[in-house]
Amino acid sequence: MSAMHDDLDRRSQAVADQVVTWRHHLHRHPELSNREAATASLITDHLSTLGLDEVRTGIAGHGVVGVLRGGQGGQRVVALRADTDALPVPDLCGVEFASEVVDDDYPGGPFPVSHACGHDCHTAMLMGAATVLAGVREALPGTVLFVFQPAEEGAPVDEKGGAAEMLAQHALDDPTPTMVFGFHVTPYPKGYIGYRIGNQFGASTLVEIVITGKQVHGSTPWLGIDPMPAAGAILTGIGQLYRQCNAFDPITVSIGHVQDVGRFNIIGETVTLWGTIRCAVESDMPEVQQRLRTLAEHTAQAYNCTAEVDFLQDVPAVHNSAEWMEAALPTFRRVAGADHVVETSATLGYDDVSEFVNTYGGLYVTLGVQDSTIDAAGHLGAIEGGRGVVPNHNPHFYADDDTLVTGVRLHCQVAYDHLTGDIVAASGPTPTI
Repeated sequence: MSAMHDDLDRRSQAVADQVVTWRHHLHRHPELSNREAATASLITDHLSTLGLDEVRTGIAGHGVVGVLRGGQGGQRVVALRADTDALPVPDLCGVEFASEVVDDDYPGGPFPVSHACGHDCHTAMLMGAATVLAGVREALPGTVLFVFQPAEEGAPVDEKGGAAEMLAQHALDDPTPTMVFGFHVTPYPKGYIGYRIGNQFGASTLVEIVITGKQVHGSTPWLGIDPMPAAGAILTGIGQLYRQCNAFDPITVSIGHVQDVGRFNIIGETVTLWGTIRCAVESDMPEVQQRLRTLAEHTAQAYNCTAEVDFLQDVPAVHNSAEWMEAALPTFRRVAGADHVVETSATLGYDDVSEFVNTYGGLYVTLGVQDSTIDAAGHLGAIEGGRGVVPNHNPHFYADDDTLVTGVRLHCQVAYDHLTGDIVAASGPTPTI
């Protein structure tokens, strides 16, 4: 470890309390996708105090990009990314700074709102890393972009948003990154870094199935066409789709929301099923989509209904190439300790950071923040007397404040090591698999 690495660690520790304070504020005041106005304001106000070369705002809605040009010149540009949006999930994590926010205006709402995925941690840690790296700018041989991305969880279906929209608005074009780096908090043990060569996260698409019948009074169903039985049959059939696909490539098709236009005594005209397809292997997605379309259309027809199937918000898999990962593993082990850097299994979670990584090259890993243990087979268990193992998107999801400084250190050390040439990959952007 060099003197510069030591200095980055000392500075990260010095900003740790402020990072926790930011995280508590963000947790108490969460905002849904494409509505992150106050969050963006907090980020912008802080970045504006750091003497950055530029702070870009209003990108893809409420995205913010800070530009820090190092004093040593250099051609490399590292983009550090955090996502800023929250979820329509109640906050039951039990902390004194728990969210009590309810969004009455969001499409489909009102919704309770919380950071049940941990994006409050991501945002606070990157704000801390910006503080640290701005403090050593004269020693940096290159440029750092601090990318605060809105709408990672998916914008409302009639709005644009997220990483794809940031790219469409050329948010990272000047200067162009030579590496993108980010990470996601998970229920892994506190301070553990999880990595995977290959697809770290799966490919995803949002599914909308509109089943149409004929509205009628509930007392005379024979005079109309009830779309509800067709919806039920489609839901049942979805549970068998996995048997039509390669059993060695995991997929899921999950319906999370059923929306009708009826009443207790009215058989409505339509039922809409909202869900998601996830594929561990991205090339499987077209086949799964076609099988779902066939199932929905023909099942609806069997009930004298029609079904229209749309696939929205396609998100590519997050792919870590062996070349990038092998270059970065020494840095990860220096930050967390060799015994705290573990290879993880594939997950069907998704993250649209893939849009950035696929375009510019780079890496995405995970950071453990919970009271858990992990065995040699990768199985998680709870620590006796701890808070247990709670997955992301669960109302009880929690993150350990003391782990946030590890995330600050991780951003800073990866950024410095890329700019100095220790983390590079000659092949450029990672392939989609």
